[in-house]
Amino acid sequence: MTTIATNLQGIRARIANACNAAGRPVESVSLLAVSKTFGVDAIMQAHAAGQSAFGENYIQEAVEKITTLRALPLQWHCIGPIQSNKSRLVAEHFDWVHTVDRLKIAQRLSEQRPAHLAPLQVCIQVNIDGGSTKSGVAPGDALELAQAVASLPGLRLRGLMCIPDIAPTFVAACAVLMKARDLFDHINMRGLSLDTLSMGMSADLEAAIASGSTMVRVGSAIFGQRG
Repeated sequence: MTTIATNLQGIRARIANACNAAGRPVESVSLLAVSKTFGVDAIMQAHAAGQSAFGENYIQEAVEKITTLRALPLQWHCIGPIQSNKSRLVAEHFDWVHTVDRLKIAQRLSEQRPAHLAPLQVCIQVNIDGGSTKSGVAPGDALELAQAVASLPGLRLRGLMCIPDIAPTFVAACAVLMKARDLFDHINMRGLSLDTLSMGMSADLEAAIASGSTMVRVGSAIFGQRG
C-alpha cells in the first residue's frame, strides 16, 4: 500500500468516527482530496486507492492535470479564487466550483459553460467568521447571491463553502461552523434546495462534521506537506 493510500485510509477512518460521534451516516460526508501543487502521479495513486474527487486551487495548473488525466473517471472541483480572465477555463474544464462570491463571476461561468457539458455545480463561498482579508460573500448577502445564481443557465446551485480560521478548541470551532450550518438552513427555508455544505479541512474536520458538513477538503493529510 502506498503512503497516499495509507493516508486516505486514515482520513476515511477519521470521517467515519466523526460521523458516528455526531450520529450521522458515514455516507452523508464526502471527501475532497486537495491535490494542488501535487503531480499527476500522486493523483493516480489516490485514484487507485478509491478517491475520485479532487480539489484544485490554481486554475492553470489544474487544467494541465485535467487534460492529462481525462481518461480517468475523476471529478474536478475548483476551490481557489476565480479571476475574470480565468473564468472560461473553469467553465470549460471543471465539474464543480466552490468559490463563487460575486454575481459577475457566476454570470461569466454561466455564459462560458459549454452546452454539451452537464451544468457546473456551484457553491457560494461565505466569509462566515468575518475575516477582513478573506474571500467570500458576507453572510447577510448570501441569500440574495444564491437566489441570483440559482436562476442562471448552465449552473446548478448546490450549497455553501466556507474557510474559517482554525479555532483553538473543538467547541470554539463548532461555534463558528454552526453559523454556516444555520445560514445553509435559512437559505433552504427560503425556497432553495441546497444539499452541500463544504467545510472542514485536515485540522477541523471532526468539528465540521459535528456541525453538519457534507464535504470535507483534505490535502496535506493525504498527500503530505507541500514544498
